[in-house]
Amino acid sequence: MSRSPRPAPTDIEQYNAAALASATTVIGAYSTSFGLAARLLEPMVRTQVRTIYALVRIADEIVDGAAAGAGIGIDGQRALLDDLEQQTERAIELGYSTNLVVHAFANTARAAGIDSRLTAPFFASMRRDLDDAPFTPEGVADYIYGSAEVIGLMCLRCFLQHSRRPPARYPRARTWSAQSGRRLPEDQLFARPRL
Repeated sequence: MSRSPRPAPTDIEQYNAAALASATTVIGAYSTSFGLAARLLEPMVRTQVRTIYALVRIADEIVDGAAAGAGIGIDGQRALLDDLEQQTERAIELGYSTNLVVHAFANTARAAGIDSRLTAPFFASMRRDLDDAPFTPEGVADYIYGSAEVIGLMCLRCFLQHSRRPPARYPRARTWSAQSGRRLPEDQLFARPRL
């Protein structure tokens, strides 16, 4: 008994696969330890986390690496970063980008509920890397939030999307809320903590 041939992928399925392959290539070229650690994740979560880190890597190369190596000055780097942010927001809105890494990230963002509440602080922190002005204490907190915490929150959205059970910390947050007399609406569990 012969199997019937698999149907050919639609144009968008093929494009999505090419975008994911591009994101995977970027991560593979820059981080062997991340690639090894990512293998511990469930396949779908691993795929989505790779797209997040691929976008992060592209932004980081604009402000800390390849762009300067290509002879692009600070103003040019800032313009490239602004353009990448605009591409990212537009791709999340449309579900499509001509930039394959941005397209892969946008697919993840749309599926996991990642939006400008997380991407804007990230890009603001990347933009801060182009500024030589000294940090204020609040500026340090904002920088850490945008350059590290929101990336963790993006990954958390992916983990929760594929989880069969509520996160371990969720019941504790509800208990703390009940004990302190404070109400924590569901969406505030993902809100930025105040330092």
